[in-house]
Amino acid sequence: MNHPALPAHLAVPTFERFGVRAFVTTRAAGDFNLNGDVPGAEQRWHALHQALAEAGAPRLASAKQVHGTRVLVHERGWEGWLRVDDADGHILLGAGAAAVTIADCVPVFIAHPSGAVGVVHAGWRGTADGILPEGLRLFAAHGFPVDECVVHLGPSICGRCYEVGTEVYEKLTGWPTRQPRHVDLRALLAEQASQLGVARWSASGECTKCDNDVLYSHRAGDAGRQVACIYR
Repeated sequence: MNHPALPAHLAVPTFERFGVRAFVTTRAAGDFNLNGDVPGAEQRWHALHQALAEAGAPRLASAKQVHGTRVLVHERGWEGWLRVDDADGHILLGAGAAAVTIADCVPVFIAHPSGAVGVVHAGWRGTADGILPEGLRLFAAHGFPVDECVVHLGPSICGRCYEVGTEVYEKLTGWPTRQPRHVDLRALLAEQASQLGVARWSASGECTKCDNDVLYSHRAGDAGRQVACIYR
């Protein structure tokens, strides 16, 4: 059961049957963007860490994100809130929490029934460059077969709202075009997961722009960020 001290959020029930929890904070929880002078952002992170500790996950891994494909694997043996530079994903081999910030990009939650958990931040660059395949490769490299992993694609901008230019569209799909087109990042990521052997995946129905009263959206003009977190 989620701890009552956790900030306002949308729960992801996909992993609960094997003791893993995941959620995405909402606007009501406040802005978690640490890239800039956001009043209260660091305090909100500390409060999140404390709430997770009270829920049984005293370790929290996060990073300054760069829209790349670097995914960090966190072994056991550290405590507290770990903040690193230049990474867009985390895998925890022991108990704890991993978090990324999002506004329109897709938070991709990954868990293995035997215990490993992870989350990656997949915008168009990360999707095109293969951050999800990299995350799944690392799961497999540490003894957690891809076909046993469960994937959930969290709240993000939907295909009806996400229009991209010709170069981005071709990088994402491999198809040339002469005009801007709409792209569904969650659909592309689901296809990648399936092609790599993931048998169980799901997706949230929320769109950050359509549901802008609940979630921050860069495309809607927001500078704020919500947190996507998975823990056990």
